[in-house]
Formats: sequence, structure tokens, C-alpha cells
Amino acid sequence: MAMGENSRVPITLDLSDIEHRVGKPCGGGELLDPCSAMDIRRWAMGMDYPNPIHWDEEFARNSKFGGIVAPQSMAVCMDFGDGIGPSLVGHIPNSHMLFGGEEWWFYGHTIRPGDQLFQERRFHDYKLVDTKFAGPTLIQRGDTTHRTRNGTLVAKERGTSLRYLVAEAEKRKLFEANTKNPVWTSDELKKIAKIRRDWILSNRKGISPHFEEVQVGDKLPRRALGPHSIASIATEWRAFSFTTWGSYRWVGVPGVPDAWINQDNGFTIPVDYEEAAIDPRAADGLYSGPASGHVNKSTGAEIGLPRVYGYGATMGAWATDYLAYWAGHDGMVRHTKVAFRAPYFEGDVTYVDGEVIGKEASSAWGVPLIAIKLQMTNQDSTLLVDGTAEVEVPL
Repeated sequence: MAMGENSRVPITLDLSDIEHRVGKPCGGGELLDPCSAMDIRRWAMGMDYPNPIHWDEEFARNSKFGGIVAPQSMAVCMDFGDGIGPSLVGHIPNSHMLFGGEEWWFYGHTIRPGDQLFQERRFHDYKLVDTKFAGPTLIQRGDTTHRTRNGTLVAKERGTSLRYLVAEAEKRKLFEANTKNPVWTSDELKKIAKIRRDWILSNRKGISPHFEEVQVGDKLPRRALGPHSIASIATEWRAFSFTTWGSYRWVGVPGVPDAWINQDNGFTIPVDYEEAAIDPRAADGLYSGPASGHVNKSTGAEIGLPRVYGYGATMGAWATDYLAYWAGHDGMVRHTKVAFRAPYFEGDVTYVDGEVIGKEASSAWGVPLIAIKLQMTNQDSTLLVDGTAEVEVPL
């Protein structure tokens, strides 16, 4: 609850459909088909991740993997709805949401063409806070476990959503100063392109740093993404397999009659699944529905974002890919925990930086780990993402 500006009338979120769902399993969408090499290539392209083991057949065939393999970040691509579903259960009238962060654990399975992941989902918890963006805001967390068809544990995700009243966000206009895209000079674009290319060349061969070589205080090579555009943001969205028409089915939870599968969240811009049965554009998120605000300025303005903006799940993938690229072919990202502090907007550039903050030769994972602090900022040094990770490297 919060007090309205210049008013003693309290602003409240209706949580009557939230409390009774805490701790309960939930359903959602399930992809119909295994991933293919082309799906992996499309994902790497959409995330602007040019690691050749994910797209170059000859390079990958001559690597330790013997063929194309998926980025670790692709686990979220093989789920429905950016992996945020378990943190969006319950109806909150006149609301919308932003992705607030995610935590991932990876258990050693490398996703390959032919793999298909199946999910177990659970609404974990929630808390009500007051934010500058929208006043009373509900922070919800939900868990997803990803397994292969034969039950192999691949990864676990804990996603966080921020749910707010659209009218209150629109009134506060926190991002009002972000109505215009930056204008880049030719020299500035060349500098951005050089940072991007230098990062690509920093470990294109996939050579893993050894534990004894890594020192606390070491800086990882900087990565640059952007300038972001409607084209690049739409490409990110289309990389998610569930955005392809007819690619998924709804699944419940055996023995749970109210498993929150595809119910109405209360969004001011709803998803029309009935119309989508006739015209699939009605629910694919690019042309209509709540997700269309990412690429449609007028729709974004209706939910408190004055400019075309990017996806939280993409920022999470950028973080995992950045760490995995540094770790090389003999390393692996084991754990990440990142908070999304602000969105990236059309025209912005996102910089990714990492610093080694710890080492553990014998960890609970049974492997040597390097602890890394990770941040993403834009051209104005606005903090977009911060978090930590534990990355396995060889001894």
C-alpha cells in the first residue's frame, strides 16, 4: 500500500488471488519439438553471441564437442514465456510487469540438437514494496526446473517479476527523460564496433583459463551490444522458440486442479488466446498483447515505458553467454544471480563487464570455481544489471 501524490487515498494492489498460490506448483506452455541445430544458430544470432561452436559446423565438429552445441543460456529458449511464468501467477487487475532478475544453476548437461527440455514450475514467494517507478510494486519469485526427456537435470531458474499498476507508473513518468534515442557519430560507432570485435577475438578459440592463472582483481574483456534497434529487439524475441506459431501446448500439473496455466494476469493489455486460435498473431507478442510494447512505442507508453525497450530474459542470456565465453570449452557457468535495475532502450548501447572477486579450489559442486562480479551499463553509465556468478574452470 502507498499514498497517492497530493492525496490521502491509498494506492493498493489487489493481492486476493496471490496469497493462496504461494508454494504451489503451476503449469504453463511446453514446446512440442526438440531443438535443432538451426534453432541453436537462431538463438546465438538473436543474442548476438558469435561463439563459433554454436553456429559454425566445421569449427564445432573439430572441437571437443564434435558438432554444434547450444549456449548454456539456451535453457530459457527451450521454455515458454522467457521463463518468467512461475513468478506471474495470480490475477492483479489493471497491472503490468517487468522482469526483475533471475538466478540460474547449471548441472553439467550440454544441450545438443535433438534435446527437448521439460519443466516443473512452482510459485515460490512474494513481497510488496514501494518503488519510484510505480509506487506499490509486487515482487514475485517463481522456480523452474529443466530436465531432458530421460530425466537428466539440466538447470534450475528462479525468476523475479515486478508487478505494478499501469496508471500509477504512467502518472510518475520515471523514464520521461528517455523519450529520445541517442544520436551516434561515425567515430563513436567505430569505437563501439571495435569493443565488440575485440571481445569476439578475446576467446574465439575457446581456450579455458586454468585455476592457478586466474587472480582476484582480474578484469574480463568488455563486451558491447548495440546500438539497440527495433530490428535487433525483434530479432531477440523471434529467437525464443515459443514465439513461433503453433510451437507449444498448455500443460497442467497432475492432481492440481488450479495450477495457473494460462489464466488472465489482469494486464491492461491482455493476451487474446481465443482470437489466437484463428489468427496466431494475436498472441505471439510482437504484433499485439502485453509484450508488444517492447517494439511498439505507443504500446510501451501505455504501460509506463516511453521508448522501445528490451527484454529482461535477453539481459540474463547476455550475462551467461559473456561468462561462458570467458570460461572456454573446458569451463562452465555453474551459478548466476543477477538483478535487472533498468531496461535498455532503443538507440542505447549496453556494455558488459566482469571482475574476478574470489576463488575456490574445492567447491560444493566438486569443481574449482571462480567468483565473478558482473555489471551491465549503458552509454550514460546507468546501471542496467548487476550480479555475481560462479564459473567452473580447469585446474
